[in-house]
Amino acid sequence: MTLNCASFFAGVGGIDLGFEKAGFKIVYANEIDSKAVETYELNFEDLKVDNRDIHEVVRDIEIGIDPFNGKKINVVLAGFPCQAFSIAGYQEGFEDKKGRGGLFFEIMKIVEFAKPEFIFLENVKNLMGHDKGKTYKIIKGALKAKDYFVDERIFNSMEYGNVPQNRERIYIVAFKNENSLRKFKWPDPIKLDKTLDKILDYSTKLDDVYYYTKERFKRFSEIEPYITKRDTVYQWRRVYVRENKSNVCPTLTANMGTGGHNVPLILTDHGIRKLTPRECFDLQGFPSDYKLPEKLANSYLYKQAGNSVSVSVIQRIAEAVFKVL
Repeated sequence: MTLNCASFFAGVGGIDLGFEKAGFKIVYANEIDSKAVETYELNFEDLKVDNRDIHEVVRDIEIGIDPFNGKKINVVLAGFPCQAFSIAGYQEGFEDKKGRGGLFFEIMKIVEFAKPEFIFLENVKNLMGHDKGKTYKIIKGALKAKDYFVDERIFNSMEYGNVPQNRERIYIVAFKNENSLRKFKWPDPIKLDKTLDKILDYSTKLDDVYYYTKERFKRFSEIEPYITKRDTVYQWRRVYVRENKSNVCPTLTANMGTGGHNVPLILTDHGIRKLTPRECFDLQGFPSDYKLPEKLANSYLYKQAGNSVSVSVIQRIAEAVFKVL
């Protein structure tokens, strides 16, 4: 049996890749960011991404146009924008001035049209506690109002995805069949054996653009005394350096490539440097053969990695879902 997935806010395909590896088939993907689409289509060669605002997709549905071209959609996937709920943002939630909080309700309009057997949502951990729990209560209530049976967990990638990154996210499952939810078993924690030294390259000399030196970085004297160990990842947070004492990488963020806040730094044989985009994708659990567009600026690739998901965590959840469906 083929289980077809439609993916929204698909980004570079992290959720889709996890579900594909678990046995699902991605038949539709929607993503508004054309640079992310470039990376997505490089890796999902048989799929043309619908590069439009989700509101346009919903408007099509409302006038009788089927975005899925008659294909039965068994699963809806959505890593809907998290900035509105993130502790790194302004936490405006559904009142977010850029309209990102309300995008969840566009997903629900698509759910009403597609009537999938299963919905999978991913977001920041803070979604659960945002506005004293009211935000998540509304989201869960909206799913239940469409007759879905819902459960959620907050997982850390270093505990559930075997990647050395401290990344906590909420994962939400919604089954149309109550018995399916009863049968569904969340993954158990697994041992972290993929340590930093298996992902990060401490010995090879890379392009100068990655290194922080006194010639290239005017505040070098503020970071050099604090970056002294090779088995950890530091964060330059504009005004101070923070060492991650868990021997894992701190949470990767979308703005880590801008040279300002939250830049992950390591000490190598050739000096202090920031992570490469490839290392950031590896820390998200993307496979080594996942392609990055050669002509895309590093700033876009850092943003894509930071905005993405931990593929290895998604895959484990998707495998548990596949067994049920």
